[in-house]
Amino acid sequence: MRSLGKAVLATLVLLVAPAAAQEAPLLKAPITQVAATAEPSTPPVRVIPGARLPVGQTIAPAELEAFVDGWMTDAMRREHVAGATVSVVQNGQVVLKKGYGFSNLEPRKPVDPDRTLFRIGSISKTFTWILLMKEVEAGRIRLDAPINLYLNEKVRLTGKSRDVTVRSLMEHTPGFEDRALGQLFERDPRRVRPLDLYLRQERPGRDRKPGLISSYSNYGVGLAGAAVTFGKGKTFERMVEDEITVPLGMNRTTFREPRPERRGLPAAMPQRLRSDISTGYSWRNAGFAANDYEYIGQVAPAGSASSTAGDMARYMLMLLGDGQWNGKTVFGPRAARAFRSQLRQTPDGVNGWAHGFMVFSLPGDFKGYGHGGDTLAFHSNMMVIPELGLGIFVSTNSENGAKLAGPLPESIVRYFYAKPEAFPRPGSAALARAGDLFDGAYLSTRRANGGLEGFVGLIAGSSEVEVTSGGRLITRSPLGDERAWVPDGPVAEGRFISTLGDSRLMFHMEQGRAVSYRGAINAQTEKRAPFTERLSTLTWMAGLTLFAALANFAGLALRNRREVRQNQIQARAAIVQTMQAGLWLASFVLFGLWASGASDIQALMYDFPGLLLVTASASALVASALGLLTIAALLSVWQGGRRVDSWSASRKTFFTISVLIYTAFSVLLAMNGALEPWSS
Repeated sequence: MRSLGKAVLATLVLLVAPAAAQEAPLLKAPITQVAATAEPSTPPVRVIPGARLPVGQTIAPAELEAFVDGWMTDAMRREHVAGATVSVVQNGQVVLKKGYGFSNLEPRKPVDPDRTLFRIGSISKTFTWILLMKEVEAGRIRLDAPINLYLNEKVRLTGKSRDVTVRSLMEHTPGFEDRALGQLFERDPRRVRPLDLYLRQERPGRDRKPGLISSYSNYGVGLAGAAVTFGKGKTFERMVEDEITVPLGMNRTTFREPRPERRGLPAAMPQRLRSDISTGYSWRNAGFAANDYEYIGQVAPAGSASSTAGDMARYMLMLLGDGQWNGKTVFGPRAARAFRSQLRQTPDGVNGWAHGFMVFSLPGDFKGYGHGGDTLAFHSNMMVIPELGLGIFVSTNSENGAKLAGPLPESIVRYFYAKPEAFPRPGSAALARAGDLFDGAYLSTRRANGGLEGFVGLIAGSSEVEVTSGGRLITRSPLGDERAWVPDGPVAEGRFISTLGDSRLMFHMEQGRAVSYRGAINAQTEKRAPFTERLSTLTWMAGLTLFAALANFAGLALRNRREVRQNQIQARAAIVQTMQAGLWLASFVLFGLWASGASDIQALMYDFPGLLLVTASASALVASALGLLTIAALLSVWQGGRRVDSWSASRKTFFTISVLIYTAFSVLLAMNGALEPWSS
C-alpha cells in the first residue's frame, strides 16, 4: 500500500516520484549557450552583511554561468535528467540562456535554448491570469463578482457552487474537490475535448465554502480561461497569441499541441514548431525511456503551453517591467500591482496568492513571484524577484526533474545575495516536550471527494507528523519523503522552518493543539485525519478482513464434512459467508495487481480507473451486499436448534466475529468511496 501511495501521490500533485536511485554513466551532454548581453549599469544598492553581492548589483555572467553549470551538471546526474533549459534575466538584460543535455536521445539532439520547446505545465496559468487581469483593467470583469456572470450558460456552475467568485479562483479557494486521474492528461489526441465540453463533463463537487482554504484547482483555472474568451469570438489559444506572445515576439511559445486538425477544436500546433518539441523521459531499468506526448488541450488555460528558455526570458523581462518590454505594453499598472500583491493577509510563514501568481519566500527575506509547472515528464519553474531585478526560468524533460527545477531559483538567490547560514538547524528542547500537540495523521484537502479517485486519494494524500526526542518535527509522506523542521518562534504559535533551508510550515492551532498545517506555497492544507480516514485504520481493517477470509477457507478445508452439525439456516449462512470470503480475497488480489502496476505513472493518469480496480471495487461491493444477509441471519445462527444439529459455540463465535469484521470494513470502504465501481 505504501508503494501505491508513492505512485498515486506523485500523480495527483503532478510531481512524479523519483525512481529508485541507480548508478549510471552520465550522458556526455552538450551545453548549448547563447551569449549574454553586456552588463547594464546598476542602480544604488543596499548591502546584506555576508552576501557575495549587494542588492541590485547584476550577477556577472561568467560567475552565474559557472555556478549554474556546476549545479545543473550535478543535479542532472543525480536525478537522471536527460535535458534541461535555463534562462536568467536581470536589470533589463539577459544574463544567461543555456541548454543542457538532450531534447531527444534517438537520435541525440542537444537542447537549444532558443529553439527547443519544453512543456511548462502550470506556468501556463500565469498567461491566463494576465488575460483575466486585462479584462479587470478594462472593466469587463469584476474580481468579487460570481464567475458565472462571465461564462457560457452551458458551462456555468450549478447548485451551491454558483457563488464562486473570480477572486476565489485566483487564490485557489473556490472549495472544489480536485480530480485529475483519467481526465487531466490524454495520450490519445482523439480524446482531446473542447474546453467548454471538458468544463461541463468534469465539473467537480464542492466540499467547503469559497474563500476558506487554498486548495489548488486546475478546473478553476479552466473556468477563468473560459471567462476571458466569453463573448470574444476567439479561442483561448488565439487570445494568448494576440495579447501576449505575438506582441512580445515569443514566436516559439504556444498553447497549441501537435495533433491532427479536428473540427470543434482550436487549430493545432504549427508544423514549423513540431520538429523542435522535446521528448519527455522516464528513468526505467537504468536507462531513459521515452514518454508519450501529454495532451492537456482540453484544459489549456491550466497547463498546455510549450516554450523555450529564450521566449521565457522575454516574458520575465516583461513581468519585471510592470507589463512593458521593448516598447510593447501587455498589461497596465493595476495588473502590475496585482501580480505583486497578495489577495489576502496570511500568517507569517505562509504566502498568499498574488492574483494567481505564487508568492515565494526566499533566502535573504526576498520575495519571488511566479509559478511552478509540472506535467508527467516535464518539470519547470519561473520566478521573478523584483527587489533584485532578477528573473529565473528552468525546465526539465524528465520524470525526476522536479528536484532540479524546484530548488534552482532559491539556490541562485542564496548563493549570490543571502547571508551564509549553517545547516542543519539545531532541534528545540521546547518542541521535544510538546510533541503531542503536533503528532498524528493528516490528510490533504487537495483530493477527490468520493468515488474510486477519492479512495485512492485517501491512500496518496495521507501524511504523518512526528516530533523526535531531539526536538525536530518530521513530516512523512506516502512517497517515503521525510522532511525535518524546527520552531520558527514560540512552539505554541505553530510556525516551523526547514532544518536545511528556508521552507516554512504553519500549523493552525485550536485549544492549544494542531488541527491542520500548510506549507509556504499555500497550495493545499493538511487537516488532522479523523479515525475513519486514516491510512493506518484502513490498513488494519484490510488486514483483519484478509485474515478472516483466509480463516474461513482454512476452516472449510479442515472440518470433517461427515461431522458437521448445522441446521438449514446455518448451512445457508455458511455458504453466504464463504462466498463473501471468496469475494474479499478476489478483491484483495485484484487490487494488489492494480497497485503493482500503479507505479507506471502514465498508465495511472491516462487509464484510471482501469478494469482491475473497477472489478476489485465491484467484488468488494457484492461482498458487502452479502454481508446484509449474514447480519440478518445472525440471530437465527445463535438460536440454532437441537444440540445435535447446531453449530458449536466456537463456530458461532467465529461466524459472528467475521460478520463484524466484514461489516466494519464494508462501512469503512463505503465512507471513502471504494464501493463505487461506476464512479472514478
